[in-house]
Amino acid sequence: MSKTPDIVFLFDVDNTLIDNDRVQAHLSEHLEQTYGAVTRDRYWEIFEQLRSELGYADYLGALERYRTEDLHRPEVLRMSSWLVDYPFVERLYPGALDAIKHAQQWGTPVILSDGDAVFQPRKVERSGLWKAFNNRVLIYIHKEEELDDVQRLYPADHYVLIDDKLRILAAVKKIWGERVTTVFPKQGHYALDPKTLDEYPPADIELGKIGDLVKCDLAAFLKKK
Repeated sequence: MSKTPDIVFLFDVDNTLIDNDRVQAHLSEHLEQTYGAVTRDRYWEIFEQLRSELGYADYLGALERYRTEDLHRPEVLRMSSWLVDYPFVERLYPGALDAIKHAQQWGTPVILSDGDAVFQPRKVERSGLWKAFNNRVLIYIHKEEELDDVQRLYPADHYVLIDDKLRILAAVKKIWGERVTTVFPKQGHYALDPKTLDEYPPADIELGKIGDLVKCDLAAFLKKK
């Protein structure tokens, strides 16, 4: 009888476990209602500029850069508390925690995310995901470039990568080949963008939502394409 391979399940966070599109919509609403449409629009302009420079979303960095442009509005400083104290646990997708538990019966679930060193860990903590993953949290700048470190920290015979970005799934598949099964939950604006869907090859497994992961059995995760 063949031995079941050691498996590590790598879960993305934004728009995979947490509805980040809804978080951004809520932030836009808060900015407009509290500080005005001009502040809202300028914040998002800076946010996108910073993302282009850094390669990841930096919400607090964008606020700091906005502050240098508007030093004489002390009320803007309250925005940092709104962000840091945001109830991310309320933005977990339905079935997200069940998906983690489902994977845990066959292997080790690990968060594999991109982000800054302050707000992204805070998001993982506030959502309850840090506890759900039993402290197994990896946050990089470009995670697809850090696979050697992932293997060093969590060695396995096989990996399952669950991510809403086909670009990431394709990049990791190119590097790891048959050692990884890619899982694509079609959630969020990246996953539903027609241009992106045409640009990258399909994932090994496609889900309508993260909660559908519980419908996959071990054979599905180990199936070769």
